[in-house]
Amino acid sequence: MTRMRTEPDAGRAGPWSLVVPLKPLALAKSRLAPALDGTARARLALAFAQDTVAAALACAAVRDVVVVTDDARAGAALAALGARVTDDTPAAGLNAALAHGARTVRAARPRAALAALNADLPALRPGELARVLAAASAHPRAFLPDAAGIGTTFLSAAAGAPFRPRFGGASRARHAAVGAVELALDAVPGVRRDVDTPADLRAARELGPGPHTAAVLAALGPAAAPAGRASPAPPG
Repeated sequence: MTRMRTEPDAGRAGPWSLVVPLKPLALAKSRLAPALDGTARARLALAFAQDTVAAALACAAVRDVVVVTDDARAGAALAALGARVTDDTPAAGLNAALAHGARTVRAARPRAALAALNADLPALRPGELARVLAAASAHPRAFLPDAAGIGTTFLSAAAGAPFRPRFGGASRARHAAVGAVELALDAVPGVRRDVDTPADLRAARELGPGPHTAAVLAALGPAAAPAGRASPAPPG
């Protein structure tokens, strides 16, 4: 895949560069099966990423968004929103992709403040993200746990601080173990609500997804209205 939009928008003054990893759409969101077939899952995965990137770019604290993906369709769609897109090199998993994205940012701006953000936050709001970034700026490294309180949806590294992503599975404990500070924030449900399961999808719908996800859900109809409830977010 050809790299696209390798320069940030010169008119953006925010201090933060966000790195968003996205696996190939054909492989994404496997835990939404069997409720949704592969085509529907790919459509939703792209819509989630589009709403995530659009909300991030609408946040005044964000200078640019770097998407790391080998999916040409997703790369083109996200570049059209204003993201910088780079290949997933060396294609060695989620944390390697994040490290590559961080190197891409810091090759141009060695003192950049970085944050990793999940690509599946369809209910993300720019104002909520601004609150998280403001809180993170008080620490060399910080993270926000997901709604279930097990994983992580956001990890930051201040200018000059090492990135050290430890995403996947029970990453909340791993990020704390390597010295990142857990952010104790309430009222940021859109930053914490990633979507892996049908119950997660229902919870995201209740929060109110962005326009790309809303359009795909409307097109899919009842098939995209799973029963059940997602795990509630712990306080703070």
